[in-house]
Amino acid sequence: MSQHDTFMRTRKKSHRRLDADDLAYEAEDHDYYRSFFDEEDEDAPGGDGPPEGDRWSIWDQSEPLERGPKPYPEWLVTEAAAVDHELGILKTGKEADVFLLERAVPGTDRSCLLAAKRYRSSEHSMFRRNDGYLEGRSVRDSRESRAMANRTQFGKEAIAGRWANAEFDALRRMFEAGVAVPYPVQIFGTEILMEFIGEPDGTAAPRLAQLRPDATELADLWRQLSDSLSIMARDGFAHGDLSAYNVIVQDGRLVIIDVPQIIDVIANPRGAEFLRRDVRNIGNWFKARGLPEEQVEELAEELCRDARIH
Repeated sequence: MSQHDTFMRTRKKSHRRLDADDLAYEAEDHDYYRSFFDEEDEDAPGGDGPPEGDRWSIWDQSEPLERGPKPYPEWLVTEAAAVDHELGILKTGKEADVFLLERAVPGTDRSCLLAAKRYRSSEHSMFRRNDGYLEGRSVRDSRESRAMANRTQFGKEAIAGRWANAEFDALRRMFEAGVAVPYPVQIFGTEILMEFIGEPDGTAAPRLAQLRPDATELADLWRQLSDSLSIMARDGFAHGDLSAYNVIVQDGRLVIIDVPQIIDVIANPRGAEFLRRDVRNIGNWFKARGLPEEQVEELAEELCRDARIH
């Protein structure tokens, strides 16, 4: 049985209630998201839509730097004959929604599950926290810079594109450095495809906030988190918005997600502040479950040393 068939049998019982900070999936957004699938691709096999699924695989439509780092993982389907099946929505949010896709080669057992993060059109985008995160990021085009500052229509579209590209670039950089993040498969426009972290039936891995670990599990999760944050700091960046809600855990493996606001802690004048805030925000969750407070403060200062800032 394919992953698609398995998922369709279990999707009802694996439905997740949305968190309080999630937005409702508005009906008017439906047409926007369907546009990812409805446009006919003349370069695809057959020159029209696939015999099954929602669209031909868009793998070949991304440039090399718009794909994940090599070597490509064995589980990833890269065949031109593959098709993408949309299986449902995993999460709705303020700036982007995440969908579950199966990419499969018809008539074979070649398939993989992917998470598709789609940034909303400019009229739906909010990006309220944009200013502080963009400090230290250069924008060569002065017209684009002014439009972004003035939040014109063109500026909003530029911001949306920059967030998508920033997240994909951050995922590539973090993955190559050894940080525990999903493998970044590709970016196409404002859609980012990445490794799905979850069960073969399409059940997403739980967020850290949902777990109730014992003392041994808590210590191991803190160690994994500390290792990844240390790698990031030594490479000169911070997550920028780290909390127990954008870290997920699959079979004991901790994975950091949602990184469009990644901070260059050297270029950003508030770099040390973001480093310490990340640690203290997520550290509150660990402290509430028994982690000594001094370990949180020790990590915050250690990361500043790793990044060579104070």
